Amino acid sequence: MAYFGTTQSGEDVEKITISSGDLTVSILTLGAVVQDVRLTGVRHGLALGSDELKDYETTMGYFGAIVGPIANRISNARVRLDGMMYELERNENGDTHLHSGSQGVHRKIWQVASQTAESVTLALTLPDGAAGLPGQRDIMVTYQVSALATLTMTINGTTDAATCMNLASHIYWNLDGSKTWEGHHLRIAADHYLPIDDRTCPTGEIATVAGTPMDFRKGQVPQIGAPALDHNFCLAGGKQALRDVLWLTGNAGVAMTVATTEAGVQIHDAATSRRPGKSCYEGLVIEPQAWPDTPNHRGFGSITVTGGQPYTQVTRWQFTR
Repeated sequence: MAYFGTTQSGEDVEKITISSGDLTVSILTLGAVVQDVRLTGVRHGLALGSDELKDYETTMGYFGAIVGPIANRISNARVRLDGMMYELERNENGDTHLHSGSQGVHRKIWQVASQTAESVTLALTLPDGAAGLPGQRDIMVTYQVSALATLTMTINGTTDAATCMNLASHIYWNLDGSKTWEGHHLRIAADHYLPIDDRTCPTGEIATVAGTPMDFRKGQVPQIGAPALDHNFCLAGGKQALRDVLWLTGNAGVAMTVATTEAGVQIHDAATSRRPGKSCYEGLVIEPQAWPDTPNHRGFGSITVTGGQPYTQVTRWQFTR
């Protein structure tokens, strides 16, 4: 564990590096950020990050972070739980609730609960009312590196009152180390996707990918803007056993297979986000999670957790070259 920097509010941020075989991963205590992913024999990092803490406090707030307790968007910025309506921060265009706003877990300093050469567990407690939601919530994320260049993330969340949880990893991936993700081949095991409105919120329709630019079932090389991507791809109707769901391959032959327990995966093309001095579209965001805006759409599942029904997610990234 090494000192990474001090936040504007005076909190120290640490950097933890874990390694096994051909894979080395660096993680920050700020936001449980995956700051760097290195594969032996590849000269560039695979996950977009920064060596400057100030970047994560400003324009790179979501880069590599865990987002939540509600990832993605809540279109009307409110949720109903046990007959009570909870108003959430309208932090996107003064209208929608995105990634839990200014009190999201990506803004928090996580505590190191345990650490080995190959793994680290980070812990965070959100008090009742934090991010506008009820319940004291205890969240733990474990990053584990194992042989065959595999990174596994396990998230567990408990609460003492009914609340909402839909956490997601928000890593920007570029397997080529190139200026943009153009040329990457993407395959997704999804027969349906969620169309969006002009606020990037789901319309409520569950649309077939067949015959549309959103059909990645056999794989394709998307072009910038064709299609524009900030959509949930529907992998299942609810949580499943861990299974491979997505395959990304760069021009140079580095490939990544993503497995998850989650019902959906949000793909964002980084059209409006970039690192200092870099271009937009530098990396693809791949976010396994529950379907977005579930409280407002019947048939989208549920993100309610209780004392008797805690939250869990497992997502795995495996790399080859």
